[in-house]
Amino acid sequence: MKQSEYLRYDATALADLIRRGEVTSREICEAATERATRVNGTLNAICYPQFSEAPGQEFPEQATFAGVPLLLKDLAQEQAGHPCTYGSRGFTRNVAAQDSEFVRRAREGGLVFLGRTATPEFGLKAVTESELWGASRNPWNTDLTPGGSSGGSGAAVAAGIVPMAGANDGGGSIRIPAAYNGLFGLKPSRGRVSSGPLVGEAWTGASIDHVVTRTVRDSAAMLDVVSGPAAGDPFAIPAPAGPYAELSQQSPGALKIGVFTSSPYDTEVAPDCVAAVEATARVLENLGHKVEYARPEFDGMALARCYLGLYFGEVSALMEQARERFGARDEDFELDTRLIGMLGNTMPLPDYVRRRQQWNDFARALGAFFGSYDLYLCPTAGQLPARIGELDTPAHLKFAAKLMLTLKAGKLVHRTGQVDQMALESLARTPFTQLANLTGTPAMSVPMHWTASGLPVGVQFGGRHGDEVRLLQLAAQLEEANPWFGQYERLEDAFDD
Repeated sequence: MKQSEYLRYDATALADLIRRGEVTSREICEAATERATRVNGTLNAICYPQFSEAPGQEFPEQATFAGVPLLLKDLAQEQAGHPCTYGSRGFTRNVAAQDSEFVRRAREGGLVFLGRTATPEFGLKAVTESELWGASRNPWNTDLTPGGSSGGSGAAVAAGIVPMAGANDGGGSIRIPAAYNGLFGLKPSRGRVSSGPLVGEAWTGASIDHVVTRTVRDSAAMLDVVSGPAAGDPFAIPAPAGPYAELSQQSPGALKIGVFTSSPYDTEVAPDCVAAVEATARVLENLGHKVEYARPEFDGMALARCYLGLYFGEVSALMEQARERFGARDEDFELDTRLIGMLGNTMPLPDYVRRRQQWNDFARALGAFFGSYDLYLCPTAGQLPARIGELDTPAHLKFAAKLMLTLKAGKLVHRTGQVDQMALESLARTPFTQLANLTGTPAMSVPMHWTASGLPVGVQFGGRHGDEVRLLQLAAQLEEANPWFGQYERLEDAFDD
């Protein structure tokens, strides 16, 4: 299969070609490898290639994605016998003893693994830049970030290395790269995709696995492959009435959608992000949906503090795991990571528990909103992609170093404005995504807008817990009304290593 032909198919179509015998999995893997060889030197999206291994992997010949190549994210999506570094020098010796549930189901779904994609250290940032792997770049403008933490996956799919790639989302890490790379990205409901077998609820239930894709139907079909509980999971949620791949092709009916464009943290929102939402609202009205300005009522800064509390605790625990299992030292972690770990170690346990309990407030507020509206629409990100290295400013590094010295001196910082300042610095560019993580509700980024300079801008829809079907139905309707697949042709000849 020629590379130019390969780029014109999504995963669903490639699998159909394989099942019909018109092309082999080996030929498709070779086309994917050829594409990766051409573009990855520029994008730095793949941190662990398995190019020679992929064509020989066995797969069920009648499976949903029989023989289609997939890239896994180098965070939590463990593949037996292969490293999973979490983007950290402290985890370079972490070789998986068994497949994660996501990987096991992907394998049963017919997918073959082409390699792993880069992530920032521990998936902590909305940019994919780590000391271990370097910076991944946005294929629409290589001076810019592809977002994070699934930025390597986002860049690889947009550039056509694979039609979809593994991702996970604990604060926006599926939706932000989807928005920045012109892709479709669905974060499923808490409990929809098992985090097993090593984890019950990833990030205390805030994080979940899925993929970023070029088409809605690939995302829906992949959700059929990976969804459902596994033995020992903490709970199971109701399954849909039928396969997502089929239900997503049905009409969502006339929906009532609440729209908002102001940041819940009162931070600045870029005009292009607002324009994307307003343009999408007009498309929705033309499709027969009722759209009006409305937003869930909750304390935005409280949500930011609760999210940062989760952040601190998870990082300190992960660093300790690296020390115990692999003998990691402080210098094996980046400055920001060390600071976050220290904040986690010094947070009083009652404060952490109270913040975790407060997640209920946001879930109840969102539940009240859904008493009047079917979905909400807002920007996916508050700003356009940052330039590579832009967030590593001297002022930021100075602030981080000063805060670390304060912590080492034993001074209390958790009840001061210093942590609020850190929260706003960390979340100001992406203030719209954390709500769905703390409430466990499904949300998606849809590539509905491009700027005058040709950058994609995603918009976000959120729905009730367990209501992925309605989101996918609306996404499919928008994809038909405003097709975006043709946009990827502009990237076909954009790279030359």
